[in-house]
Amino acid sequence: MILPLLLVASLVASAHGCADHTHRQRGRLSNRHLSHKREEVSSTNPSYITADWAYDASYNWGAIQPDYANCQTGTQQSPIALSLTGGLSSYHHPTFENYDRNVSGNWTNWGYGPAFTLDHRADDYTGLPSVKWDNETAYLKGWHIHAPADHSVGGDRSKAEMHLVHVNTEGHEVAVLAIRLDPGTSSAPFFAQLPEMVPFVTGLGRSPDSQPSSGNPKSSSRRRKSRRSELGDMLTGLISSKPSSALSRQNEKPQVVEDVQMDMALVLEGVYRFNEFWTYKGSLTSPPCMEGIRWFVARTIAFTSIDQMRAILGACTYSARAEQEVWLHEINSA
Repeated sequence: MILPLLLVASLVASAHGCADHTHRQRGRLSNRHLSHKREEVSSTNPSYITADWAYDASYNWGAIQPDYANCQTGTQQSPIALSLTGGLSSYHHPTFENYDRNVSGNWTNWGYGPAFTLDHRADDYTGLPSVKWDNETAYLKGWHIHAPADHSVGGDRSKAEMHLVHVNTEGHEVAVLAIRLDPGTSSAPFFAQLPEMVPFVTGLGRSPDSQPSSGNPKSSSRRRKSRRSELGDMLTGLISSKPSSALSRQNEKPQVVEDVQMDMALVLEGVYRFNEFWTYKGSLTSPPCMEGIRWFVARTIAFTSIDQMRAILGACTYSARAEQEVWLHEINSA
């Protein structure tokens, strides 16, 4: 009985990985601003439904399947712990182009938190906002939020972390700009412009709009029986290789709000356009843990209002990979 239950727990906890913000611009159609379709939103995990890993067991990713070996044996895995004792970067200064204009795209939830994917012409990213460093140019494909923050600084971990994912002309991820988020005393203009948060899709347990317990003992008893019945249905489905109603909830798609306008300059202004930062060679923070990513982590924390932070966290579920040992990351190196 224990093994099947563990398998159920693994399936429920598993979900898709870091959003890769796959989206192509399409002609606008009326009455399509709110959609449950998911063609434009995908993940770095090859299958949205059959993910076989979880953030709270990231220590074991490399043993799950051969494609994830890099998560265990890679030499530049992310995230890493940062500190001010080693100083900040004097190299690879990022400069920004086309950030000072409104962009449009899709607003959704990548399964772990808020996410936004920019509209662009098919296979052409060069019209998107871009970041340049040295002789490299990368284009903003989208952004998403992890909670809590992936990177700690001096042992302190922020409430959340925003990742601005940049790709090369072929659409491959090459750079991530990370901004730590914490609650402050005033509203952040960037987050004030966002639509209502899209909740993450739940698996086993309460849905986002379910009501709290009434305290009625008979109601509690019925809920316990219902939960036992639900678990039994799930185990039966696993044993018979037929999807149960509870497992089928993993097929649910998050809402996608289309044609959302957003001023990306506001997020850069909140951290002084990365005037102080750490940089290193790292990886994506979910399987298959692809390396070759240039990370820029802003020293400045972006502060939100308390209500804004509560809204962000309310749309998030745990998505921080365990910090990795520093190896060949070349932190702040030329």
